[in-house]
Amino acid sequence: MEYRNLGRTGLKVSELCLGTMQWGWTASEEDGRAVMDAFVEAGGNFIDTADVYSTWAKNNPGGVSEQIIGRWMKDRGNRRQIVLATKVRGRMWPGPTGEGLSRKHIMEAVEDSLRRLQTDSIDLYQSHSFDASVPIDETMRSFDDLVQQGKVRYVGASNYSAWRLARALGVSAANGWVRYDSLQPHYNLVHRGEFERELKPLCEQEGIGVIPYSPLA
Repeated sequence: MEYRNLGRTGLKVSELCLGTMQWGWTASEEDGRAVMDAFVEAGGNFIDTADVYSTWAKNNPGGVSEQIIGRWMKDRGNRRQIVLATKVRGRMWPGPTGEGLSRKHIMEAVEDSLRRLQTDSIDLYQSHSFDASVPIDETMRSFDDLVQQGKVRYVGASNYSAWRLARALGVSAANGWVRYDSLQPHYNLVHRGEFERELKPLCEQEGIGVIPYSPLA
């Protein structure tokens, strides 16, 4: 397995990132553990999940993938060897503050993720998608505070358009806050245009690491 820096950061990640959306959905905990064991044995160190995985499945309250990963890391004693990425934004509890990128939701959701993952810090905390109902400065200030508190190491975005990503970068730069250092776009041989037209040049210019999802279409 080869390793590279995540964007302009000093964070070393395996070229392959293991997505875990299926854990607790179409893959049992036993299956998920077997896959993670094989991934690490092959040299992989980069594991990605989200708090919302997989609320769409029957009888799944969300957070199940995080719980499976947390138990696995505890049993294997390998937390320091894993670059752990998760996401925030999806609905996790009832009411208007149960989803989104407001300060209230982010600050409460990160505590839930830390508890499920059985860790005191998240290596890469990502906005799962843009939230037009919240000022971007509120979101980025919240992420900056989490980094200052030591609960998050790096911050990334997922499913952002180029202009929204550029706007977020500008807000961070203007205020001296942590910025998005990675982007997780939908990108594969079939779904290419959106990323290649605008996002790819922006990521190259700004030194943003790219972590495509659904790479096999």
